[in-house]
Amino acid sequence: MDTIRLEDVKNYVGQEVRIGAWLRNKRGSGKLQFLQLRDGTAFMQAVVVKAEVGDEIFAKAKELKQETSMYLVGTIKEDARSDFGYEMYVKDLVVVGASEDYPITPKEHGTDFLMDRRHLYLRHIQPFAVLRIRNTMIAATYEFFNKEGFIKVDAPFLTGSAPEGTTELFSTEYFDTEAYLSQTGQLYAEAGAMAFGKVFTFGPTFRAEKSKTRRHLTEFWMIEPEMAWMDQDASLEIQERYIAYLINSVLERNSYELDLLGRDKELLASYTKLPYPRVSYDDAIKLLQENDFDVEWGVDFGSPEETFLANHFASPVFITNFPKKIKAFYMKRHPTRDDVVISADLLAPEGYGEIIGGSERDTDYDYLAQRIEEQGLDMDEYAWYLDLRKYGSVPHSGFGLGLERAVTWITGEEHIREAIPFPRTMTRLRP
Repeated sequence: MDTIRLEDVKNYVGQEVRIGAWLRNKRGSGKLQFLQLRDGTAFMQAVVVKAEVGDEIFAKAKELKQETSMYLVGTIKEDARSDFGYEMYVKDLVVVGASEDYPITPKEHGTDFLMDRRHLYLRHIQPFAVLRIRNTMIAATYEFFNKEGFIKVDAPFLTGSAPEGTTELFSTEYFDTEAYLSQTGQLYAEAGAMAFGKVFTFGPTFRAEKSKTRRHLTEFWMIEPEMAWMDQDASLEIQERYIAYLINSVLERNSYELDLLGRDKELLASYTKLPYPRVSYDDAIKLLQENDFDVEWGVDFGSPEETFLANHFASPVFITNFPKKIKAFYMKRHPTRDDVVISADLLAPEGYGEIIGGSERDTDYDYLAQRIEEQGLDMDEYAWYLDLRKYGSVPHSGFGLGLERAVTWITGEEHIREAIPFPRTMTRLRP
């Protein structure tokens, strides 16, 4: 008999099948045992009836411990009372791997407890749902950019300089030279765009900035498209279509997981209505001041400001044309103002903040060289980047989306910790 997966039991109603699963929990009475099962694709209840299986199998079911692995043979029946919609009536049960004293019991546990046991916590409902949705978003990212005519290029993880001029990098020795874990693949993507027209990178990003907010990780994955022959307005249109595509893909493929998380699917669907509002930084400052925020022109927005702005429009919203002094050196100057650059951040509603940052890139060799010097960067390290402005430069734009924060928003999670499935000793929230 073939072993089927829980996600496929809908195709076997009324039939006897075998499944391989782990025990999440169980309850029972004198003559019945209700086994809560998982197999990595779904969660389902199996019913063991003493009168039908006999004393030996019933006693075995009664003694099962949390996270014991087993094969179960039984008949699939529809169950309108359960969220999953199906259950199994067990005929036979064979233990494969015993489990004793599993530490993550059905009671409530704190964040630190779960993070110290993340290698086991992955088995539970919340990370199960989040990571399956994350997987959909990764697949949808490739689908979207392939359909849009992009080529994927890979940027190095080790770099010799700080692409955005920050000192908040993890350093390491590269033979006899200092190197850094990359904080962005953008500059390399610009080189790719000059070769292929439209490219995107997708890889891990590292930030050594210390933070206690729930939004920041030291390691996360970044999607960074770069487009030649494209101005900022056209870039914003791609950005909002990409976000809508991600949301629609999750709604179509992960309805079950969204229900497990209690996510409001109608609210999520409302975020696919395009276009998203465009609000200049100047107007955003005025709006904040009118609503009693103590902010002055020239400051970067924090969590309270971003939350207010996105919730004010009840939609993702682009904030455009930020002050030059708070943005990276490569952003294009505004044609009529020297104090702002042609840039945009996309803010997500419900308090999740910036999920995309992007800009049109400046193409003037002398101006960029001046900006590199002003920020105290090593001109030799950026010689190759300046070369892109010497040999047939064209207008181009790009942006970066942090996958983990986007996952956290789309899943409606309160904490970004669910999105990265590595042990705490490897990747953890910033201290």
